Amino acid sequence: MGYSDQALRSGAFWAEQARRIHWFRAPQTTLGKTASGSYNWFADGELNSCYLALDHQIEQGRGEQVALYYDSPVTDTRQAITFNALRERVARFAGALRGLGVEKGDTVLVYMPMIPEAAVAMLACARLGAVHSVVFGGFAPHEVAIRIDDARPKVILTASCGVEFDKLIAYKPLVDQAVAQARHKPQHTLVYQRPLLTAALDQPGDLDWEQAQQAALPAECVPVRGEDPLYILYTSGTTGQPKGIVRDNGGHAVALQFALTQVYGMQPGDVWWGASDIGWVVGHSFIVYGPLMGGCSSVFFEGKPVRTPDAGTYWRVIADYGVNSMFCAPTAFRAIRKEDPEGQLAQRYDLSSLRWIFVAGEKLDSATYGWLTELLQVPVIDHWWQTETGWPMTAPLMGQPDPAPPRLGSTNKPLPGYDICVLDGEGHELPAGEGGHICVRLPLPPGVAWGIWNDDERFASAYLQDFPGYYHTGDGGYRDEEGYVYITGRTDDVINVAGHRLSTGEMEEVVSAHPAVAECAVIGVNEPLKGQVPVGLVVIKAGEAIEPAQLEAELVQRVREQVGPLACFRRAVVVQRLPKTRSGKILRATLRKIAAAERYKVPSTIDDASILGEISDILVSAGFAAAPLPG
Repeated sequence: MGYSDQALRSGAFWAEQARRIHWFRAPQTTLGKTASGSYNWFADGELNSCYLALDHQIEQGRGEQVALYYDSPVTDTRQAITFNALRERVARFAGALRGLGVEKGDTVLVYMPMIPEAAVAMLACARLGAVHSVVFGGFAPHEVAIRIDDARPKVILTASCGVEFDKLIAYKPLVDQAVAQARHKPQHTLVYQRPLLTAALDQPGDLDWEQAQQAALPAECVPVRGEDPLYILYTSGTTGQPKGIVRDNGGHAVALQFALTQVYGMQPGDVWWGASDIGWVVGHSFIVYGPLMGGCSSVFFEGKPVRTPDAGTYWRVIADYGVNSMFCAPTAFRAIRKEDPEGQLAQRYDLSSLRWIFVAGEKLDSATYGWLTELLQVPVIDHWWQTETGWPMTAPLMGQPDPAPPRLGSTNKPLPGYDICVLDGEGHELPAGEGGHICVRLPLPPGVAWGIWNDDERFASAYLQDFPGYYHTGDGGYRDEEGYVYITGRTDDVINVAGHRLSTGEMEEVVSAHPAVAECAVIGVNEPLKGQVPVGLVVIKAGEAIEPAQLEAELVQRVREQVGPLACFRRAVVVQRLPKTRSGKILRATLRKIAAAERYKVPSTIDDASILGEISDILVSAGFAAAPLPG
C-alpha cells in the first residue's frame, strides 16, 4: 500500500488508520509495550466499541439501514433489524445489566445460540465497558465451568435452548450444571425464553430476559481506554487448560475497520455474511463488530449448510439478502458438495450480487476450490488468521485496485503489519521453499491479542519465548520466492475439526481418566469433510478384560459429555504401547505424521523404534492411512 516496513513497524501507517475511526479522545500514543513483553496500540485513546457499531452509524445517516438480517431456517424465522432498532434494544438491555450491578471492567459470560439477542448481549456489554466472554453453545458443562472459574463473570446470559437441525438442545440445564461445578458463583443468570422451549427459572439469581428489562432505562455508552479489554475469548491450549485471549478496544476497532474495507473490500451499505458462530473469533470480528462498525448489513444465520432444509440453503441466503461477500470454512462447502455434487441447487437462485468468497479456518483443498470457482464464477479467496490475531495475517487486499492474485495451496501474501518469517528450530530464518515454524516479527499490528486473561506469563510462554523477538503462530509452512505463504499444519497439539480449534490435551485428560486406560494419545487424522477428526490411541491397563468395542463406546460418550459433541471424537484404537522418548515423553508429532501418511524421520531420542511400525500397521488395519517407511 505504498508504506515501507519501517513505517509499518514504527506505527506511522497505523496512526493514519486510527484517524479513520471515531474517538471520544484521540490517542496521544500509537505503540506501547505490555507487561507480557508484547505490544499494545492507542492505549490512551478513549472510545466505545458499541458506539462505533451503532450510535456512530446512526449519526452518519444509516439509522434505517438494516444492521442485522436474522435468518433461522431451523425455526423458519427471519428479521431485518435496523441500526435504530438494534441500538434501542442494546441500550435497554445495557440498562438492565447496569441495574444488576454490571459496571465497566466487570465480566459477563454469554452462552447463546445464533439469535439476535446474542448480538444484543455482546454489544450491551461493550456499551457499559464490561468485558464479555462468549462460550460456544456446543460446549459441555465441564468446559463452561472452567471458563466461569477463570473469567469470574458477575452475570451469565443464556437462552432456553438452541436448535441442532430438528433437535432442541436445552441450554439452561447445561448452564445450571456448569455453575454447580464451578467454584465461582455468578450473581445472576438471565434466560431468554425461546418459543420452542421454556426453561425453568428455579436457581438462585435466575431472571427472565424480558422481565429484567421492564423497568430499565436505556444506557448511554461508557468511554473506555484503547487498552481496556473488550472481550475474552477462550481458545484451546495444548495443556488442556483453555487460554482466555484478551482483545482490546482501540487496536481492535482500528484493525477491523482496515480489514473490512481493505482486505474484504466492503463499503458502507454493502451486505456481508460471516457464516460462522459468535462462539468463535469470526463471529466476534466479522459477524458483529467489524460489519457494523463499517456500516454494513450483516447476515446473522442460525442453521447449517445442509438439511436446513437442503444443501441449497447458503445459495438461498445469498440471493435473499443480496450478499456481496461472505466468509466461510471449507468444511461447509465440502458438505454442500457432498449433498449436491453437480451444484444443481445453486442454479435455482440469483447469485449475481456476490463479488467473491473468502475461506479460512482450515486447508482449502484443490477439489473444493475448483468446484466452487466453476460453480459460482467469482474469485474464491483463501486466507489465514487465528483467534489470537483477530483478523487476517495473509490475504489479498480486495479493497485495492490490484490485489495479489490467488495461488492454489497458498493463503496469499502477508498483510500490512505482519512481518512473517519461517524459522528453523534454532530460530534462524529459512530461505524460500524450506518448511519450518511460521512466526511474526514483533511488534504485532493492532487488533492482535495482547495477553491471556489474568495470566501474562502464560501468554509470553505460549507465544513469545520459543523464538525471542517473534510471535510463534504454532503453524508450520513455508514461503515461496514471491512471498506467498503456505500453511502445512499445526506444530502443537491443537487440531482443526471443521474450522474449530480443539485441544487434544483436553480429550486426553478425559480418555485417560477411564479406569481401564493406562495411557493414551489423541491425534488428529485427516478426514475429507471436516479436515481433521480426533482418534485416541489407547493402552489398556494390565488385567483389564474390557472389549475394545465397549471401551471405544464408553470413551466416545465420555468425551461427548465432558468436551462436547463438536469434538467429533468417535474412534479409539487399542494399542499395546505408545512411542516415547527415553525420558518418557510420547512422540505425538511422529504419531501425527504416521496418521497423516507423511514421511517422517525416526527421532534420535526414541526409546524403541520398532513401535512405529506397529502403530502404522494398527492404523492401517483400523481403516486409517499410515505413513510410508521413514525417510
